Amino acid sequence: MNEFDFIQSLREQVRLRKHSPRLVTGIGDDASLITQAANRNLVVTTDLLIEGVDFYRDATPPRLLGHKALAVSLSDIAAMGARPFWSFVAFGIPADVWKTDFKDSFFAGYLALADQYGVSLAGGDISESKAGIVVDSIVLGEVADRAAVLRSGASAGDQIYATGTLGGAAAGLKLIEMGARGDENGMTSLPRPGTRSPIVTEGAQTDPPTGSEIKAIENLLLRQLRPSPRVGWGIVLGEQRLATAMIDISDGLSSDLSHLCAESNAGALIQSGQIPIDQDVIRLCGRRALDPLALALHGGEDFELLFTVRPEDVARLPKRVDGVSVSHIGEVTDEPGSIKIAEKNRCWDLPAEGFEHFAESK
Repeated sequence: MNEFDFIQSLREQVRLRKHSPRLVTGIGDDASLITQAANRNLVVTTDLLIEGVDFYRDATPPRLLGHKALAVSLSDIAAMGARPFWSFVAFGIPADVWKTDFKDSFFAGYLALADQYGVSLAGGDISESKAGIVVDSIVLGEVADRAAVLRSGASAGDQIYATGTLGGAAAGLKLIEMGARGDENGMTSLPRPGTRSPIVTEGAQTDPPTGSEIKAIENLLLRQLRPSPRVGWGIVLGEQRLATAMIDISDGLSSDLSHLCAESNAGALIQSGQIPIDQDVIRLCGRRALDPLALALHGGEDFELLFTVRPEDVARLPKRVDGVSVSHIGEVTDEPGSIKIAEKNRCWDLPAEGFEHFAESK
């Protein structure tokens, strides 16, 4: 199958879905046509996934890579308080991989998640890559005029919240680096005996995992390989004007909180005991010497939402959206650049130590 036949096949799959009546022309023309709506702002985001940087091909089933490619962009739309409607994907793939069913599985995962949120794949591009797989994911959404939730809207006294749990995706990545492999049906390969990663300290036990640990490892692998964008929470926080500022946690809580505070010209004080650490990370931390708090603070790719709320609006926050709860973790302060974390009577500076592209190796 050449690329034109594949694009035509993909075009037919998308045509049958009919998610957006405002998509006038999608796959098949030089560009897509989308009908504009009055008093609505268009929200556009793009994300790159590059083999060897953002994922390992031997550890990432293609269906899950397709899911993740869309999920990371849906998370950005959610962080703006917007609704996602249309997507585009540019796909660079080596010739030998093109001859396999990788592309079909990739788009099966991509379109399954698109169906979940009513997102229409409106176009994209496919090219041969000479240097591994490259995915450029673009999602377009909408928000009422002047209702987008920016990073810059937090004020002193606003309360800080996070959806879901933190640290799971980073732990999943460390387990992958230790040799663990998994797919949607569970773990396919255990961590290599005796291997250590940056989250396993000297003296940590490396015995084979127990049955409950295997389940925890499977869950953590999926937190890394199949993230769940908080689309529902983003819509609620935006449309009900609950969040004053928001960002998705992609680089890590410490870094993303720093980004939000920098844009808002504010500081923050968070409570370590209120940070919602993934229970599977806690379950594994003893025997394998994981540091659950460090993973929750500095581990990236949880794709939870970090947001601020005026004190008078706290009572209006839902307990759950789509089955996902939120945790109150701190308060915005009037000390720009000062990000602190407290535990009982102790308080210390929280450096931004999340993921950073082009950072020098330590």
